[in-house]
Amino acid sequence: MTAPRDDLGTVVPIAAPPRRVVSLVPSLTEAVAATCPDVLLAATQWCTHPRDLAVERVRGTKNPDTRRIIELAPDLVLCNMEENRRIDVDRLRAAGIPVWVTRIETVDEALAALARLCTDALGTAVPDWLTEAEKAWAAPPSTPPRNAVIPIWRHPWMVVGRNTFTGDLAARLGLHLVHADRPDRYPRLTDDELTTGIDLAVLPDEPYVFTRADGPDAFPGIPVALVEGRSLTWYGPSLATARATLTRQLAEAFYP
Repeated sequence: MTAPRDDLGTVVPIAAPPRRVVSLVPSLTEAVAATCPDVLLAATQWCTHPRDLAVERVRGTKNPDTRRIIELAPDLVLCNMEENRRIDVDRLRAAGIPVWVTRIETVDEALAALARLCTDALGTAVPDWLTEAEKAWAAPPSTPPRNAVIPIWRHPWMVVGRNTFTGDLAARLGLHLVHADRPDRYPRLTDDELTTGIDLAVLPDEPYVFTRADGPDAFPGIPVALVEGRSLTWYGPSLATARATLTRQLAEAFYP
């Protein structure tokens, strides 16, 4: 049987459905926990879903404890091209640990990558939550495009730009990100640039925790929607409910 290839085309030597999996990506951790929870051995400190996840923690996405991961001798480690570092992937592979790397910049890529992860890497059927997610995002936007900005950080201001999963998801919600024509995927902006040409500011609660008291003050006279960051940026089981959640939260936009 030919070994499967991950999203980057790398052959991953998985001899049998893995029974000991380490995930270094919060979205993928939640996906495994919702599909085949018994195989999940360890995850990062940022893997906050499901809330009752009881596995060993191996530091963060950018600084995983590769020595400890090697000691755990997992059958498979899950990584993402954007969230994890190449050097950590190389260290694990050099130690003989199979590593599956995902590449996700659009909703369609997320759905396809998750299906392949489940079937090719984990040896399971396509889960119901993924089928529900595909149905949820199949329809086009129900409203005309609105010029919007999605900050992900303050001091300095950083916003969602081009070629990002969140940007594609936003477009499917009827949002036109006015800074998506800049060369950087997450542009840094001045205060004036932040508010120029926008009709709506969308403020998630992660990675920066925007609240009614922190964030809307930068957008006088512009409606602001406070949204769940997980629905906006995660591409695991939350995709099944994210469209309904975000549509409701966008409709609740208010003037600061």
